Amino acid sequence: MRLIDEEYTRHPIYGRRRMTAYLKRLGHQVNSKRVRRLMQLMGLEAIYPKPNLSKRHPENTIYPYLLRNYTIDRPYQVWSADITYIRMAKGFVYLTAIIDWFSRYVLSWRLSNTLDSHFCVEALKDALEIGHPEIFNTDQGVQYTSSDFVSILVRAEIQISMDGKGRALDNIFVERLWRTVKHEHIYLHEYETVRELSKGLEEFFSFYNNERLHQSLGYRPPQEVHQKMIAGRHLTNDSVA
Repeated sequence: MRLIDEEYTRHPIYGRRRMTAYLKRLGHQVNSKRVRRLMQLMGLEAIYPKPNLSKRHPENTIYPYLLRNYTIDRPYQVWSADITYIRMAKGFVYLTAIIDWFSRYVLSWRLSNTLDSHFCVEALKDALEIGHPEIFNTDQGVQYTSSDFVSILVRAEIQISMDGKGRALDNIFVERLWRTVKHEHIYLHEYETVRELSKGLEEFFSFYNNERLHQSLGYRPPQEVHQKMIAGRHLTNDSVA
């Protein structure tokens, strides 16, 4: 599972056949049935360029994708959320995070050992204590189409956008965040407990927001871009007033 997680993060197009061939080339005597079982346990599916952790509930309302050919030019314009598999020394948990598309700033995150909607709802509440976006984008998973999650956005008068089915790249900025978290942190540590993992992620996300330089941001950290743009908007609004 450790090797599968690492290779899938590098090459998310790999299904069970390619993954089986990859493991055999490393000297592991595995068959495709075992690889398929392990990938299902991990929530991985090659149809999606990400872990397929969110299953759509047939009775929940699905909202249209609003961001195709949409210009993102400021913080608090578009936020999005997603879930990923996080391995530990023994076992695994799930991580959800909410990110501002323009600044790449991670607004909130939560861990859970199950895929119910509770930890996603709590992460949303945490983020909304910072501010409100104009649009909130997610996939069509049951966690994000649940009435508990959607009702919060509706009450806050936030437009809801959902990725097209099988189009995980509609949420590309969170996908990039997951690769960064895994390659620059998770794969470098052997966390024994959820408490240790939580502390480690808290330190990493602080570094990610406040110190990590992003090429797409002109080699500036997300926090600097986030706060500078907000300060500029406030200054402009005050000048107009």
